[in-house]
Amino acid sequence: MSKHNAIKTFFSVAACNMTRAALRLLKRGGTTLPGRSAMLFDKQILEVVSKGMQIIVVTGTNGKTTTCSMLRNSLQESGINPLSNISGANLLTGITAEFTSNATLGGHPKKEYAIVECDEGALKKVVPLIKPKVIVVTNLFRDQLDRYGEVMHTLEEIRTGVKLVPDTILCLNADCSLTSSLAEDVPNKTYYYGVGQVNINKEENPDSLSDAKYCIKCGTEYKYNFHTYAHLGDYYCPNCGYKRTHPDMEVTSVDGFNAKGSDITIHFKKGEDKNIHIGLPALYNIYNAIAAIGAYDAAGWDIEPITTSLANVNSSFGRMETFEYNNVDIQMILVKNPAGCNQSLSYLSSLGEDYVAVFCLNDKTADGHDISWIWDADHEKVTQDPHCKMIYVSGTRATDMQVRLKYADMPADKLEIVYDNNELIDKMTSHGLPVFILPNYTSMLSLRAVLGAATGKKEFWKDQK
Repeated sequence: MSKHNAIKTFFSVAACNMTRAALRLLKRGGTTLPGRSAMLFDKQILEVVSKGMQIIVVTGTNGKTTTCSMLRNSLQESGINPLSNISGANLLTGITAEFTSNATLGGHPKKEYAIVECDEGALKKVVPLIKPKVIVVTNLFRDQLDRYGEVMHTLEEIRTGVKLVPDTILCLNADCSLTSSLAEDVPNKTYYYGVGQVNINKEENPDSLSDAKYCIKCGTEYKYNFHTYAHLGDYYCPNCGYKRTHPDMEVTSVDGFNAKGSDITIHFKKGEDKNIHIGLPALYNIYNAIAAIGAYDAAGWDIEPITTSLANVNSSFGRMETFEYNNVDIQMILVKNPAGCNQSLSYLSSLGEDYVAVFCLNDKTADGHDISWIWDADHEKVTQDPHCKMIYVSGTRATDMQVRLKYADMPADKLEIVYDNNELIDKMTSHGLPVFILPNYTSMLSLRAVLGAATGKKEFWKDQK
């Protein structure tokens, strides 16, 4: 490194650390501004402070944060403390802040491993700098239309990023026809994971909610041998022959499936079978778990640590996160698009016990200003569930959510708007029943801050090292 570059690096790291320290004295997380401060001195500082590290990047519409949590938990149980953007600050500035604050003043990384959540649109800016060992792409669904546009635009954003790192291994969801297409026309090695024809939660009609109804090659409508949810499953085009790739690792049976988690059997193409317990419930967490296992396998790491650690995985910030208040169990489940929302609604309606539901809806920039997606989600799964005893709605677009739930035939006397978060917490726990909160992103942040303070939970950045 030249003397000039060494000076740039020194000031970049120093600026990042000073900015983060000042923000945390002010009781703020310091997730993105430190990265901006570092980049004032060196726009490419991320390349310097990540050099030589073993990095797994996770991107895609749903499941990024939880998949990263599973990977991070496995490394930690193996005695490795990886660098990771736990806060979910997954744009270039946030990722730069995390790496730079974990580097010496000379720019050398203090850690060998990193698990990085990356926004789909930011991938093309981030991966050429950090040169990851593996990129995991979880799935692609319609999300934040005013920001991303249609799902094909998001696909092309990811494809652009992949083409910039030809030596990186792609770990792709074989059940997503969009995600799988990323392997074409690139030199990257590819690893596929998927869910086979198992006996849980398979919707009979993929037309009910599909962001990929037609073949990406020729435009013919897909047919399915089976599917799991939305457009995921064993798809094939009857015209051109484009079809699901047989996975390198596949769930072949689900032996237990309840609110506490899942027991699954996975089969590896190389011939091995493994029985695994996942400590988080719902089908989408089975997908997250096998994405994490696939990342390990694709990287050439020993898979034993990840397959055993999944039993002890903790919920991520706002994603299946649990609280207890007034002796009432509360679970917070982030929802941000129709596909993810439907899976959460299916989870609630499958519990078979009385509960209170809370829907929180904002329309800030981080959420997407277009909230019309709530009409595509099947809220009737909850409003017509006899176990749902009360629904509260909150957020800047609470009245829109109230109207959606009224159209789903929720009785007016069991539906109430509460704007104040402290009042909401008291009301939702007053019934003495388990509470399930389904917020979108910024409404989750504000409610979680109040709920966390009331129950003694730390802010995410206080656990970072």
